[in-house]
Amino acid sequence: MTELTYHFRQRLALELGEAVVHDLRNAVFHQLHRMPMTFFVRTKLGSVISRMTSDIEAVRRGVQEVFFVSIVNGGQMLFSGALMWYCDPGLFAVILFMVPFLWAVYRFFRTRLSKAAREVQESFSRVTASVAESVNGIRVTQGFSREEVNSQLFHQLVQDHSRYNMNITASSTLYGQVLDFNTQLFTAILLIVGGYRVLSTGVHLPIGEMIQFLFLSNLFFAPLQTVANQYNNALMSMAGAERVFKLLDREPDWQDAPEARDFTIEKGRVEFRHVNFAYDTGRPILHDINFVADTGTSTALVGSTGSGKSTILNLLAKFYVTHDGSITIDGIDISQIRAESIHRQLGLVQQQNFLFTGTVLDNIRFGKPGATREEVVASLQRLDCLDMIEALPESLDTRVYERGNGLSVGQRQIICFARALLVDPRILMLDEATSSIDALTEVRLQHALSVLLKGRTSFIVAHRLSTIRQADQLLVIGHGRIEERGNHRELLARNGAYATLYRQFIQLRQST
Repeated sequence: MTELTYHFRQRLALELGEAVVHDLRNAVFHQLHRMPMTFFVRTKLGSVISRMTSDIEAVRRGVQEVFFVSIVNGGQMLFSGALMWYCDPGLFAVILFMVPFLWAVYRFFRTRLSKAAREVQESFSRVTASVAESVNGIRVTQGFSREEVNSQLFHQLVQDHSRYNMNITASSTLYGQVLDFNTQLFTAILLIVGGYRVLSTGVHLPIGEMIQFLFLSNLFFAPLQTVANQYNNALMSMAGAERVFKLLDREPDWQDAPEARDFTIEKGRVEFRHVNFAYDTGRPILHDINFVADTGTSTALVGSTGSGKSTILNLLAKFYVTHDGSITIDGIDISQIRAESIHRQLGLVQQQNFLFTGTVLDNIRFGKPGATREEVVASLQRLDCLDMIEALPESLDTRVYERGNGLSVGQRQIICFARALLVDPRILMLDEATSSIDALTEVRLQHALSVLLKGRTSFIVAHRLSTIRQADQLLVIGHGRIEERGNHRELLARNGAYATLYRQFIQLRQST
């Protein structure tokens, strides 16, 4: 019967633990997708991964082991305590006398062990972050022969993690020894008091009842050592739960307004009115940005690195929000449009595009999962780059590994172009989209892009001025301000900042 009960108890513990882990991981994943870009800029990848792995696993141990063990042992202590009180309230008072001492020991070690448990979880998060960063930057590490230096830095992190683990183990062991000493001390006190009552003629205690009480006291004290052994796991579980729920309870830096709604972009007319923006308070990036991008026109953003070009696109895509000024699409302020609705209708191609594990076909129709193979082929044909994809070992069915490893930079960029164009967006944004493509591939794309951009409101950020000369309007961004605006010929005739950039580009091209 005991074995049968233990079997079902273990099964219930495993099922409950797995259910908790299942729900927590889904909740964390959903919460991460609610977070705006600012969260991912400030949070290390390893810290996010540790929440999903070690922290949630710590919660699992708390549910599967600590929770059920505590219930069983707590029940045993309550049952034996009730029997002791029934058998001899006088001797049971000696047990009650022990409670303040146990409470004092618990309070003393709880502070130390709680701090140690947090340090263990946080140090493991740093270890995970270092591993993730090292894997992502392995090319740079090997390129600069930093293997030994990085190994030493990682060794220090692992050494710190080991030290924190040793600290919590030592404190937990000491806690168990103190509880064991208290158990033996109060057992001795019970023997002295009980023995006195057995031998005393005034308050006589039968020897049989004395033995019975000592047997019950052993049942009462035995779980204390088990609970002490589980206490370390309990604190690790609580530290993990604290970190997980700290993430789950965190509100995004900004959310759509309650009255925000879905909106269908029909014309794609965009207007910025007196827009100011800062990623961090006190460090403004954009100052009084004003411009209009009419329906079907192309707007090129030109300027030095860090001038604020990509920030303008991020605000238009509602990856960030500004609280000073307004941005409208078809006359509707984007603060009144749900961010998800905007994202579904935008086409965005960046300099460093991310490809997911899967096939080339899967990556191209990432934004339109229901697209047919024929539609994907048609988008590549419009780009005049179908032959470059067909040259792959398995054409559209070629496997793509993490971050697009196994494909050339040009092939990855073409896949991202096709992915954006397959969505057929009314507004298309190219953020340094051709900077990683060789000159021959860029020439092949120029005609296709001119056809595809026609009729769409497009925004182009590029250092290669050859890609933006045909834009309907050029905005020269400097230090977060629009310094010049006009088309290519007008700005050259003005002989200002754009003309200087253009001359530098011509000289650089001639020198190469």
